[in-house]
Amino acid sequence: MAREINKLTARFVDAANKPGRHSDGGNLYLSISPKGSKRWVFFYRIAGRQREMGLGSASRAGVSLATARERAADARAILASGRDPLEVKKTERRKNQDVPSFGEWADAYVETHRAGWRNKKHADQWAMTLTRYCASIRDLPVSEVDTDAVLEVLQPIWERLPETAQRLRGRIENVLDAAKSRGLRTGENPARWRGHLSNLLSKPKKLSRGHHAALAYAELPAFMAELKLRKSNAARALEFTILTASRTSEVLNASWCEFDFDKAVWTIPEARMKAGREHRVPLLT
Repeated sequence: MAREINKLTARFVDAANKPGRHSDGGNLYLSISPKGSKRWVFFYRIAGRQREMGLGSASRAGVSLATARERAADARAILASGRDPLEVKKTERRKNQDVPSFGEWADAYVETHRAGWRNKKHADQWAMTLTRYCASIRDLPVSEVDTDAVLEVLQPIWERLPETAQRLRGRIENVLDAAKSRGLRTGENPARWRGHLSNLLSKPKKLSRGHHAALAYAELPAFMAELKLRKSNAARALEFTILTASRTSEVLNASWCEFDFDKAVWTIPEARMKAGREHRVPLLT
């Protein structure tokens, strides 16, 4: 009688929580640890040795039952040819050594795009987030970054640092898209939101930065008069900011070479403007 296979159901896999091994047949098992983590395992014997090959996480965000069966079928075919599935897997990994790691590819991506970004701070933020928060996947070949790997990065900060997490997700997606464009990856992007991570992560929180309390317009003359009495540089900078209707950073980072006192014009270069265009401010009152 042929050995029974496909014993498990997707519903069982989703609900199962009893530690131990649950056979699907054909050497494929659902393995549940005492702490409740689930993974797919292919057990087989070759040359008198019992061996175990992991086929991926069996969590909701991991490898589905159907995919696990496909991987088990591939392993059985390799075994039937007289080869060891684990050794074949190691050989494939060695072949992939020419594929850059995610960290190497992410660093190269930042350097490639650095010149086109608005300012150095923006580029530094890309580099920092793709280094600090992606530590767990930086050594993975960029071709092997999957949904589980992306979730491992995002889940710890998704609720705690929502703005950072959302930006990081987009950056990972861009890096992996670039890798696919160079032929280093195939298939769908595991960091994409719509139709993928949107089903696995909570809806992003709407960000509300809030505003500083506003001064009533009628109170401005009295405020300016009081401000003039203060002798500090901070008071002069605030007064200048109000009179020129400028951004705080534009005033604080201004240099003398930007001011033409003969023409009474302050020219802010495009590199310091949020809009990326040169801005001229008349200084006459």
